[in-house]
Amino acid sequence: MTGSDRPGSTLPRRQLGRALREAREGVGFTLEQAAREMEMSKTALIRLEKGHNEKVKLRDVEGFGRLYELDEGQIDELKILAQQASTRSWWLPTQHLIKPGFATYLGLEAGADLLRVYQPLMVPGLLQVAGYARAIERPHPNSPDDTPEDLERRVELRLRRTAILTRQRNPTAAEFIIHEGALHTAVGSPLVMAAQCRHMADMSTLTNITIRILPFTAGFPGSWNPVLPYIILDFPASSREFGAEPPVIYTETTIGAMFLEEAADVSLYRDIHQSLQSAALPAQPSRDLLRQVARRYER
Repeated sequence: MTGSDRPGSTLPRRQLGRALREAREGVGFTLEQAAREMEMSKTALIRLEKGHNEKVKLRDVEGFGRLYELDEGQIDELKILAQQASTRSWWLPTQHLIKPGFATYLGLEAGADLLRVYQPLMVPGLLQVAGYARAIERPHPNSPDDTPEDLERRVELRLRRTAILTRQRNPTAAEFIIHEGALHTAVGSPLVMAAQCRHMADMSTLTNITIRILPFTAGFPGSWNPVLPYIILDFPASSREFGAEPPVIYTETTIGAMFLEEAADVSLYRDIHQSLQSAALPAQPSRDLLRQVARRYER
């Protein structure tokens, strides 16, 4: 699917929609039949099952649960997801400041329990320090009236995201593969780059984070080159009744983003990640290289 943002595409809404779709299919209802029984349009039901509705009525959830012959416990689980789906996400006030597709990504990132990130061009956003983030921010082509305050708010948004890696309760696990070229692409001043490299080295000491550098000497490993930046998102089980949200691949281009969810695509990206990981430096040599590069910038 493409990266156009929809306000209802955050993780709880997707989980609720998937659960309702699976329940409908379990009792053999078509979309038309279920929509007619619930006195709503087929289009509205499709939006609900795809997780595109920003607000979901509990009475509708209960009605679908009874229509699909779910027990009380299952209906209660659906209601919990519906309540979570109606919670306003912290990044929505800044949605107009970010490029198409990224608000959708933030909703998924917030619910993931494991991220596998490959970045061949620059330091991944989740690892950026303020000076680096500030140096790469530019007025968005679709927002020619961007003010300095808008740019600063985008920097704040980048930094606020990083809390998922360092929060005390259930921090997100993340595996980063970063091409060595990103360390030598000067962003901001030498002191900014020194601070950035040291920050990555320090972050790599956390138990939930692995940072590995793909060295110049690795060439182009695997059979899928060139490989553009991507993130593989894996999710925890949503509840006792419903299984984990299927994994998603997020990949960016210059002007937008794509989300890939087909099993074959996910499997291919897992193979790509394994190939890159096999060619990357181990964790400790990667940390040593980051600190070595930081010292060079400090000179």
